[in-house]
Amino acid sequence: MLFYRVAKGLFTLYFKCMYSLKVHGLHNLPPQGPFIICANHTSWFDPPLVGCVLSGRNRIYFMAKEELFKVFILGALIKKLGAFPVKRNKADLGAIKHALKLLEKGGILGLFPEGTRTRNGELGELHNGAALIALMSKKPVLPVSVKWPGKIFGTVEVKIGPLIYFNEEGKIRGKVLDTASSRIREEIRKLL
Repeated sequence: MLFYRVAKGLFTLYFKCMYSLKVHGLHNLPPQGPFIICANHTSWFDPPLVGCVLSGRNRIYFMAKEELFKVFILGALIKKLGAFPVKRNKADLGAIKHALKLLEKGGILGLFPEGTRTRNGELGELHNGAALIALMSKKPVLPVSVKWPGKIFGTVEVKIGPLIYFNEEGKIRGKVLDTASSRIREEIRKLL
């Protein structure tokens, strides 16, 4: 946990020196887990920014594409920070089980359900993994938007929406999953 706090402190210092930061909706942030953060994804710096702004004294466990864990030094760093890999473009049951265990233990899960960064600032289509985890765990989703200024020393804006609760019973089938995913997407879109 010491490594996480030091890394968070260094990233916080970086963000404060390089950008003006505006955060809206902090009253929507629960004091502790379990919950699932679902944010749009436009920058490599989204995970550390979300971690700095939303974690408080709690660690956020980010799901990250498997390829990042194969990059020299970066892979070891993000693993030490609590990130875990997901195989993209297919159902990764191991990653889903790991996410469910983290939530079961009261953890905070960080997801970028678009599955990749979008370069135009628009919200892309969401993969159904975030909705599946929310429905299986019955844990709420915290929608978050991040807007980068496009230049150094500009203003980064983070907006936090109200928690989304899913109370669906029974089997999680395609229509239920698509509806939940659409609901998450719409709540993130409203914040942009």
